[in-house]
Amino acid sequence: MRLIPAQFVKPYVKSNKNDFLDAEAIAEAVARQNMRFVPIKTEDQLDLQALHRVRDRLVHRRTAIINQIRGFLLERGVSFAKGPANLRNRMPAILEDAEQNLSPRMRTLLARVWQEWKQLEIDIADASDEIERISNEDAGCKRLRQIPRSRPSGLDRHGCSHR
Repeated sequence: MRLIPAQFVKPYVKSNKNDFLDAEAIAEAVARQNMRFVPIKTEDQLDLQALHRVRDRLVHRRTAIINQIRGFLLERGVSFAKGPANLRNRMPAILEDAEQNLSPRMRTLLARVWQEWKQLEIDIADASDEIERISNEDAGCKRLRQIPRSRPSGLDRHGCSHR
């Protein structure tokens, strides 16, 4: 079995997309002498790709939860400086402070969402640790880490120009 990237088949599609025309385009692309194929991924590569996708989904969920908590609190006059660390540090105090303009229902709801956030942090850390462990064991990853990072001239280590 050989795989052809979709962008290499697209030029051979003659009109509107349907299964028959797609098959015809694939057959024509395969027949080309200079056609480039992509290697089929191994089980380990597919597993690692899935792990990255799961971690990415968890990070997106965490961001959504942080934004939701911020929104709920902002509606009640409680605001924070940018960054999740400020909110994370103040959440326990907010949940315990009876002087805050929070109803008991909102306090309970925020406590639930706060617990979900903390669990997501654990899940993200677990996925990150597993990715790090895999990359430390993989010869290809080790080679990539040995490549020195270069910066365009005029930029500091953070990629900023100070002119």
